[in-house]
Amino acid sequence: MPARILIVDDSPSVRRLLSLYLKGEDYELIEAVNGREAVRRCRKQRPDLVLSDIQMPEMDGYQLCRRLQQERQTRDIPVIFISARKDAADKVKGLELGAVDYITKPFDRGEVLARIRNQLKIRELTLALLEVNRDLRRKQKHLDEDLRAAGQIQKSLLPEGLPEIPELEFAWRFFPCEQVGGDVFNIHPLDENHVALFVLDVSGHGVPSAMVTVSVCQTLLPRTGSALKQPVADPPYYRIMSPSEVLSRLDGEYPFERFEKYFTMVYLVVNVRDGSVRYSRAGHPMPVVIRRRGGTELLEAGGPVIGVGGGLAFEEGRVTLAPGDRLFLFTDGITEYRHAKGETFGERRFFRELQHSRQSPLDAACQRVIRSMEVFGDGFRPQDDVTLLAMAYRGGDKR
Repeated sequence: MPARILIVDDSPSVRRLLSLYLKGEDYELIEAVNGREAVRRCRKQRPDLVLSDIQMPEMDGYQLCRRLQQERQTRDIPVIFISARKDAADKVKGLELGAVDYITKPFDRGEVLARIRNQLKIRELTLALLEVNRDLRRKQKHLDEDLRAAGQIQKSLLPEGLPEIPELEFAWRFFPCEQVGGDVFNIHPLDENHVALFVLDVSGHGVPSAMVTVSVCQTLLPRTGSALKQPVADPPYYRIMSPSEVLSRLDGEYPFERFEKYFTMVYLVVNVRDGSVRYSRAGHPMPVVIRRRGGTELLEAGGPVIGVGGGLAFEEGRVTLAPGDRLFLFTDGITEYRHAKGETFGERRFFRELQHSRQSPLDAACQRVIRSMEVFGDGFRPQDDVTLLAMAYRGGDKR
């Protein structure tokens, strides 16, 4: 559609001359005799450009420009002043009020056309940019809604409360970063003597990582025929799958090509009667055992990251907990947390806090780690999800 130009001048001869100059330029021309009429036409007809004299009865050009700037529906209409006033102060005043250009009388047709074309081109580009910005805001709104939904899904996968197992005590801390990530953990009683614990960390952030997390958690539900229990006869007969078998099955079911995601994981089966723990990890940070008497052990056995393992075997390790010993599972959101200057929290600080809090209640020990991170970072927000799962062994035969 042709651009619509409003000519505002109390002189019929000036309006006629400008109309002749613009005739044949594929513009739709409308006229007003003063600023008051021009405001009404701008509200109703929304011109693409206003050519206005300054000195007019009822409402002059300065007042017109000020009024257009005050109203939301007209503030984006560009105004070019065409005036006999040649003083620099008059030009500065017009530009300060929001005019985009200033042409002095007597004017030249070529100059008028060039300035109009420039301003219409600028307006066209400005309107296109505004539309792009509106579209981006709409998309950002939808993305934010998706991320909030993914965050709720991620939280729904976490334990709803502390499991009541007499031989064991649990505590945890989980803090998602600004973006939805792929951290998740859970505790699953397998039977009256065995409990499974796992922590996993899917690569990346956002909805895709959250969806992979949901899928893996569904696979790890402790039902017969899942990755945790293998039927050996008609129900209810089954055998508990070993940690290395669980990780091998997941590595086969979640190749990188399926979701273009990989994940690290640690999986343990705890015998609540004797404190024995079978474990394996897939490229995940090593679990930490804090002995009641003060020793520290790292659980190293495992194999490659799930999704890129290519069928490689997962080593399985065993450790036995004595009453009072503690076991900590975590993600690298803790040890790789960086403060504003780039220094990492690191394993040394993490292990030191675990040792110093070994006589404290288990929940207080978890809180001490988080508090130490906060002090270290001086309020700098974590760049990744922070997950810490703790278990204390109280001793067998507590039922």
